[in-house]
Amino acid sequence: MPANAALRDYLLTRRSVGIAFLKDPGPDAAELEQILTIGTRVPDHGKITPWRLVVIAGEARQQVGEKLAEIAARNNPRLDEAGLEIERQRFLPAPLTIGVISSPKDHPKVPEFEQLLSAGNVAFNLVHAAHALGFAASWVTRWYTFDAEAAAMLGARDGERFVGFVHIGTPTATIEDRPRPALGDVVSYWGA
Repeated sequence: MPANAALRDYLLTRRSVGIAFLKDPGPDAAELEQILTIGTRVPDHGKITPWRLVVIAGEARQQVGEKLAEIAARNNPRLDEAGLEIERQRFLPAPLTIGVISSPKDHPKVPEFEQLLSAGNVAFNLVHAAHALGFAASWVTRWYTFDAEAAAMLGARDGERFVGFVHIGTPTATIEDRPRPALGDVVSYWGA
């Protein structure tokens, strides 16, 4: 297989763009279908599809924010109006968010941990797909990823959990790259 310099250069420079810097326009229906198609092309031992996706777009972003604020208020009755407004804005301003759910299946040869890793690959592939189509993305988890009531409201079923939310939009800023680890600090060679 010949080298793909464009792909290599992209992978060497890919950078998440925070949700505050993701604005309209977002992907149209055809672009979203491509993003979802690319996102779900991941390793899946046993071909059991141990993940699901929830798309949050349009007016649903505000509706989700209102419900998150209600749950947050129940969880923390001392939360002030400013804190509630933060919750209302969780899925704004990005025009599109895709929640990635780990949906493990009983399988004698595929441990749940491996299925969870497959779901994580979906989230990262969604980030790559968004960038490939000229958008930017940020994969995040927040309190509602781990809160059972909020996760259920967002679409998780019994036995499922979110691995995160991929916010997608048009970038409004160029984000500085963060320091990356020195390979010598994180790579070892077995037997050396």
